This record gives sequence, C-alpha cells and structure tokens, in this order.
Amino acid sequence: MRIKWHGHSCFEVTTGDTTIVIDPHDGKSLGIKVPSATADLVLMTHDHYDHNASRTINGNFKSALARNGRFEFRGIPFYGLSTYHDDVNGAKRGMNTMYRFTAEGITLCHCGDLGAIPNHKVLNAIREVDFLFLPIGGVYTMELPEVRRFIEEVNPRIIVPMHYRVGGLTLPVADIDGFLDMIPPEFVEYVGNSVDITKDELPDRKECWVFDRS
Repeated sequence: MRIKWHGHSCFEVTTGDTTIVIDPHDGKSLGIKVPSATADLVLMTHDHYDHNASRTINGNFKSALARNGRFEFRGIPFYGLSTYHDDVNGAKRGMNTMYRFTAEGITLCHCGDLGAIPNHKVLNAIREVDFLFLPIGGVYTMELPEVRRFIEEVNPRIIVPMHYRVGGLTLPVADIDGFLDMIPPEFVEYVGNSVDITKDELPDRKECWVFDRS
C-alpha cells in the first residue's frame, strides 16, 4: 500500500490497482499546491470547498460525498460514519462523515473535519485502527484537549496529523507544534511525502507519522 499526502486533509491511498483519494481541495483557494492525482474512487467527508474539490482529480473515478453506512468498491469494504463538524451537534457547520476501510490487512480511518468526540457506536467502529488521519489544527475541528481524549479512546497504531497550518495556507488554523508537544519525540516519525507499507511492516509501538507536502 502507498499513502501520499496532497496537503491539508487530502490523502491518496493506492492498494493493488485501485487508487482512493480522500478530501481533495483545489489548492488555490487555500494558498497551497493543487493535488496532482489520478483516482478510481474519490471520497469526500463533507461538502465544504477545502474537502469537496473532486474536479481537481484526474481519472474516470467514482465519487462519494458524505456517504454513510457500509459500502464496497472493488472488493474493498468501506464504512461511512456520521459525526459532527462542530461541538453543538452540527448547528454551526453541519455534519461530517468519517471513512473507515481495510485493504491488504491494514485498516485506515480518515476523520475529515471532526468537530467533537463521536458517540460510542462510532468509537467502537474505529478503535485500534492501524492509521488514524486526524485534524489537529483546531478552530474548525476539535481543539487539542479533545484531540488527546479522542486518541486515548481510539488507541490507533499510527496517528497521521492533518488540517493544520503550513506555509501559504490561508485558513486560520494552528500549526503542528502544539500537537507534537503532546507526543514524546521518540514516537514521531517524519516520513516524507509518501510511504509504502505492508501489514508486516507496521510498527509494534504506537507512532505519529508526519507527512511532508513536497
């Protein structure tokens, strides 16, 4: 499996001959590079401009916007989990769909713009996933105290921070430093722009993988 970061919350996951892109943005509206990816499936967690720009992705792909419930694509099982984009039951920013899926024996969960710790049903569905793609910049998503509690509840093997301030980004979110202050340095791995991983290569310990948009 190959995992690649396209900035903000946009990740590309390639398993076998299938490429999945999650939460594409258009780049210019955010002040960062536009994604350069070709997909078979595009998943969008909610209908906001920095997560729904499927037009920027190449290929004759299928797409799903905030699709809740269980579904399958090319034999890969997906589970869309309904959550809130804020801490007032969606009154400010509406709903958000987290996507959990498993390929090559590796389970991934992309949290989208998760605004509050979800209910027990959602937590039970994502506990101990291998990869948790987690927004950590605050303002539009959970603030760091809730992020810490959420991580403790989910207990993922690998945390991948996203949706934080990088050079050029125009959104008023925090940078990654405050989040990394919560993680012992010896558990932080800087993995570059993309990583190839198999189930057997997953670390035995809990880690935080920081991707770099090159």
